[in-house]
Amino acid sequence: MHFSNILIYWYLQIKRDLPWRKTKDPYLVWLSEIMLQQTRVAQGMSYYLAFSEAFPTVKDLANAYESTVLKMWQGLGYYSRARNLHFTAKYVSNELNGKFPSTYKELIKLKGIGDYTASAIASICFDEPNAVVDGNVYRVLARYFGIDIPINSTKGIKEFKRLAQSLLDTKQPGVHNQALMDFGALQCKPQNPDCEKCPLNSSCVALEKKQIKQLPVKEKKLRVTKKYFNFLVFVTEDNKTIFEERKGKGIWQGLYQFPLIETLNEVQLEELISMKDFKTDLPSEATIQLFNEELIVHKLSHQHLFTKFWIISTDTSQKATTGWQEIESFPTSVLIANFLKEFLPKLN
Repeated sequence: MHFSNILIYWYLQIKRDLPWRKTKDPYLVWLSEIMLQQTRVAQGMSYYLAFSEAFPTVKDLANAYESTVLKMWQGLGYYSRARNLHFTAKYVSNELNGKFPSTYKELIKLKGIGDYTASAIASICFDEPNAVVDGNVYRVLARYFGIDIPINSTKGIKEFKRLAQSLLDTKQPGVHNQALMDFGALQCKPQNPDCEKCPLNSSCVALEKKQIKQLPVKEKKLRVTKKYFNFLVFVTEDNKTIFEERKGKGIWQGLYQFPLIETLNEVQLEELISMKDFKTDLPSEATIQLFNEELIVHKLSHQHLFTKFWIISTDTSQKATTGWQEIESFPTSVLIANFLKEFLPKLN
């Protein structure tokens, strides 16, 4: 309890004033936890406020169109989180009469909810003694106890969960969990932690052995793949374009984009036109011009996208049914959104 007592005392002195900390409503806590996965609090705050205002209850979120949810999510990335959020909201609303499960075992059955999120909701909202383990927790525990087991290995995941559970203050598990997460975010930071002012510095193994920079340990990441995207941006005389929903599984499912030709390498105009995926039924007066002379590099966690936008000006196109004046109302990726910010002023 020594560890937990110091942690909670520290937390009560400096805890951040966050809106989801002022409620035990499992819907709002769930919303914040899903949004803050892979996202900093500073970035996620505005999204949380917008969602909680637009959808104050789980039933409000369930009744929304998926395209609306995706549009509001735009910019947060990892869009499967938004799709799972909407799916689970509909399930809780329709199958559970709008009431979230109150136990870890039931919460983890919901789509998009894993060990961390189920533990957070169960402990914060229902005082169930279940420890959370996220990136911040891994870092604090690895450094304090001097553990060099890779945190992304099967053994590491089990060991850190066991350790976190053994340290948990079972009388106030929600406070303990939030204290540990905040400690990693504010005190035991990834880079340049303030060890001199750390309340745990007298017993931190990593500090004693000068291993702060070496811990925690992660196994080598999977190799990042490169993809080459060529978007065909139609501009017709009547101010229309082709903007279509991305089908199938994978990144950006359900988001909208211009017609896409994916290639193995960077291609020039002549090569692009000769490809079978390129639409050859263009009117003879159509002109094609490259919008960006340099490849736009969009980095995702598992792949880097090297992108060209090809502007196709034509009198008409049967498939061009989306007006340019409405294009910003569609949910789309940051890559497309950034292009539109630059292109639309030039179009007008």
